[in-house]
This record gives sequence, C-alpha cells and structure tokens, in this order.
Amino acid sequence: MKFFFNKLKFLLPVLFIAPLFFTGCPSGDLTKGDAASKVYVEPGKYDEFYLFSSGGFSGQVTVSGLPSGRLFKIISVFSQHPETGYGYSEETKPLLETSYGFVPWDDAHHPKISQTKGEADGRWLFINANNTPRIARIDLSTFETEEIIEIPNSAGNHASPFLTENTEYVVASTRFSVPIPQADVSIDSYKENFKGSISFVSVNQESGEMDLAFQIIVPGFNYDLAHAGKGPSHGWAFFTCYNSEQANSLLEVNASQNDKDFIAAVNWKLAEQAIKEGKFKTWDASYRHNKMNHETQIAESKVKKGVKVLFPEDIPGLVYYMPTPKSPHGVDVDPSGEFIVGGGKLATVIPVHSFSKMLKAIENKKFDTVIEGIPVLTYSETIAGEVPDAGLGPLHTEFDNKGFAYTSAFVSSEVVKWSLKDFKVVDRIPVYYSIGHLTIPGGDTRNPDGKYVIALNKITKDRYLPTGPELCQSAQLIDISGEKMKILLDFPQIGEPHYAQAISADKIVKNVKKLYRLDENKHPYAVKGEKEAKVIRDGNTVHVMMSMVRTHFAPDNIEGIRVGDKVYFHVTNLEQDWDIPHGFAIKGMNNSELLVMPGLTRTIVWEPKFAGVYPFYCTDFCSALHQEMQGYVRVSPTGSNTPLSFNSGK
Repeated sequence: MKFFFNKLKFLLPVLFIAPLFFTGCPSGDLTKGDAASKVYVEPGKYDEFYLFSSGGFSGQVTVSGLPSGRLFKIISVFSQHPETGYGYSEETKPLLETSYGFVPWDDAHHPKISQTKGEADGRWLFINANNTPRIARIDLSTFETEEIIEIPNSAGNHASPFLTENTEYVVASTRFSVPIPQADVSIDSYKENFKGSISFVSVNQESGEMDLAFQIIVPGFNYDLAHAGKGPSHGWAFFTCYNSEQANSLLEVNASQNDKDFIAAVNWKLAEQAIKEGKFKTWDASYRHNKMNHETQIAESKVKKGVKVLFPEDIPGLVYYMPTPKSPHGVDVDPSGEFIVGGGKLATVIPVHSFSKMLKAIENKKFDTVIEGIPVLTYSETIAGEVPDAGLGPLHTEFDNKGFAYTSAFVSSEVVKWSLKDFKVVDRIPVYYSIGHLTIPGGDTRNPDGKYVIALNKITKDRYLPTGPELCQSAQLIDISGEKMKILLDFPQIGEPHYAQAISADKIVKNVKKLYRLDENKHPYAVKGEKEAKVIRDGNTVHVMMSMVRTHFAPDNIEGIRVGDKVYFHVTNLEQDWDIPHGFAIKGMNNSELLVMPGLTRTIVWEPKFAGVYPFYCTDFCSALHQEMQGYVRVSPTGSNTPLSFNSGK
C-alpha cells in the first residue's frame, strides 16, 4: 500500500494536468452508430426523464431533460436570482436569513429526491448548502424553494441531505470538524477540542416540513458523504469520513497517512429510542427555520433555540466505524440493501462491505479498538469483497436494474462497470474529463431505471467552443442498456455539478402546478381586480398595489412620489392561464426585476434618488402588445406639495 501511495503521488500531477494537452481528442462512441437518434427529442415531444443537477458555487439547482440534455429551468435556492427576483423580493428574502444574517449565496452540492418505500416519488427535492450549513426543500409541483432550515453545531454541511428510504429523515454532517460548541481555542488543539456532528432532520410525510430532530456528537474527523440503508439495512445510515489522523494543516499529505479511514454506521432507530427515553442532552443553539406561507405566499423566518444531542459513549450500539481504504469519498448502498460500497480516493480497490456481516461482527464483538465510545469493527469481518482494477480515484457508485454497479474514477477519468455477484469489472469507458459524481435514474433507490448513467465532469477543456479562462463544466449521457457502455451526448452544466438526481418524467408531470388561484391569494397587498388598485402614502413610505394583465398595468401613471420615499410595488398578476407570467422593472431600480406567476403577488422596493419621470414596464414577453405594457412614475423633490394621484386611462 505504501508503494502504491508513493507511486500515486508521483502520478497525480501528470493525471491532473493531462487534459490540458488534449486537442481534438477522440469522442468515444459519439461518432458511432445512431447516437444522435437516441438523444433526439422531436419538436413538441417530451423528454423521458428530468435531471436535477446541483449548481455548486452558483447555489442553485439546474433542471434538464434526458436524453436531450436541454436546459429547462434554474431553480433559485440559496442564491439571489435577478431573473426572477428570488431573494430580492420582500416575499422571498426571508428564505435566505441565517443566524449570521442575510446570506444570499451558498455552495449547493447534493440534490436528493424524496422516496417512499425506497423508490423516488417525485414530491420534493432536497439540497444542501455546504458553506453556511442549511438544507432546502423544493416543491416539485411548482419547482420552487419552499423551505430552508439551518443546521447548528456544523461546519461544511457536506454529507447532506441524503435521506432514509421513506424520507423519514434527511441527514447532515460536518465536513470540517470544529469546536462544538464553538470556542476560542488554539487550532493546534484540534485533537483535544474539535468534534464532528451528524444531524438527523425529520420530514413531515404530509407537508414535507423539516425539523431538527437530534444531533450525534462524533470524533473530529472530516465527514464527507452519506447514504441510508434500505430493505434489510433500513434503520441505519452510513457516512464516510477521512482525516482519521486529525490533522489540521496540509491535509493532502497529513490526512493521507493512515492505510484506512472509516465508514460510520449509525443506528438511527436506536437514536430515536434514546430520544424517547430521554438519553439526550439539550445544548444551546440558535438557528433559522425559513418557510413559505402557502396562503400568503410570503416566506417567514423564525429563530429556533436548542437542540437534542446524543453521545455514542452514552448509548452503546449507536455508532460503529467500518475501516475503509483510503480517504473514502462516496458510500453507496445497493438496491438490495445488503452491500455498502466505499469510494476511497486513494484506494487501489473498491471495498464492498456486507450489512449482514457487519451485524454479525457487532454481535461477536469483532472490534479492533474503540474511539470515543465508537467500536471500530475488524475490516475482514465486514468486507464482502473488493473490486480490483477499478480505476484511479474511485469516488461514487450507483446501480442499474441488472445487478451491476457503476463507479466514477476521478483521476483516470472513466466510468467503471462491475458485477455485484463476483465484484469483477466487466466494462469501462473514458469520460471527458475528471468525473466527480455520476447518477443513474433511480440509481440510489430500490428500483433503478437503469437506462442511462450521467457522468458529471469537472473539466471540459476541448469539448466545447472556448469561453475565455473559465470553461463550463459538463455532463455526459452514457447508454447502459447493453453489455457495453456507449457515450451518446455531451451537454454543458451551470455552476459546478457535484451530484444529480434523475427521475422518470411521468412521476412529476402529472402533479405540476400550472397557476396560482387568484381567489386563494391572501397576500395582504393583493388586488383581485383592476378596480382595487391604489397608492397609499404613510409618511415617507408609499405602497403601490398594482395589477398586471395582458397588456397593461393598473395604475400606469403615478404622481406625487418624492425623492427620499421608500416605494413598495406590490404587483399582482391577474392572469389565470398557464405560462403567462409578467415582469416588472422601473428605471433606477438597484435590486432586481420581479417575475410574477399567474395569481401571485410579489413585492419589490424602489427608492428614487432624483426628481424626474421614470418609466416602468413588463420585462417578460407576454403578447403581441408586450411593448405597450408600460407606465410612468413622476418623482418630485423632497418636501414637494405635488399631490399623490394615480390612474390607468381616463
């Protein structure tokens, strides 16, 4: 192993830099057969699958179709989005509140579709915020963010929001261990004072509402990815962790010394029982819970206090460590729930643990040692087998419906297909380049579709027309319906696509909401018709209750606004037809436009700085007379006696 690691350290620079020198590289199977016909979706026809990709540093979620790769939507989640006004409008700003204040950005990594009985059900999509620890829930009937909960006692919310097979919980754990609770201590005291946390966030099965149920305080390693058990392993969740050396500097060397790190196996059913029996401590914590009010369509942000904390040394059997080579990233559970696959970034093999062997090892107390109350199981007692020759830098594995597993190999830039029967590699295909995660429709569930694997690649270099120093990252669609894998399509991705989830379109399309009913709009400043439109002054605050409909505003002429006023435009879209949003913007606005869906009310604030006449207009093309959908606001100097007036026509 030491020889391999030294060799790998020598090869890494070459393997990372190699794509820099590729020009006009072979396109694999793109030039063969009928690849184009397999990804072509006729005009007016629908794609077979939705693909939800993390936006990485964009903080958003990208929605594409498969097999076409066509971009459908960017779902606003953790970042402000001027295209829609998300995070700028008064109704959506509360979703971005945290204990650190208003945070209009984050690093979104791992979308996960809700499940029922281990199968994706298409109700909700969850995604993590890595930087300021949060979990968001997106309603897949509207493709809008409904709720965001902050995770206290955490730093680097990376192993998140992987969920249990009935969406009982979504999980979150610390990538960066820190003092918990936070304290002013020397960084050199890492081994003494730094801890990790694993959080279980419960999900209401009817509403989807999240609640921080409990946290488990664990040794100060780096907790990376997770997957919950299914079938026989239901009731357990598995988390990779590296830096068992507990280094705090130059981790690329100092956190790569041990031959094995760990997969943490957490018995969350036992944790539930411990909570019921009062075997927890309540720690002070302050965190935000933000959710959209369905009646008013105004988000509300509440401060929550306190969290229930469990300690493994107090609850025997709560957590076990399974040694796993080497610096593991992914941990993936096969459709049967029996095999737990590790992805060691620096490993020479893919280790496959057996859940049943793990239980037997626990029963027979096959422990190597105990770390802070957590038994370390003997590697040979839990391992079902190892996959040799699995590429360099194996990261993440998903599964098809024919008994095969597919692993991404980052360093050697390939997808490796292997058998769950004998753990032998049966096929491999190069991807372009430096693949991180991959996904298969349903590939993390009990019932995978198994038609495609999508490679999510970090580097493109020569794959597309150049766009300056920054190039897009990409996805590649690979056909896995036959014995040999075939690349069908390259398509760009927005931000950094860490992970993605794909689901059959028919599970979502039937539930998609087409509009918001105007008669159910309970926004306090909504207008249900043009005659209700009005302008009200309260000191230096002005409320404009405005309607929009094809193809005019009411009112469309407003006078009596003064420099120094704070003007709230509450704009209601009166349309009750699908796909007729309207936009609103006024000259000098320094936040964003509004994009208002049929039946909704959205609010933006404008503070005029200079006297004059300012045009406003619809920013979203709505009809042949879209250009005529405009109006004017007259702004007079501070202290002016110009009377407040408004009209729409004579």
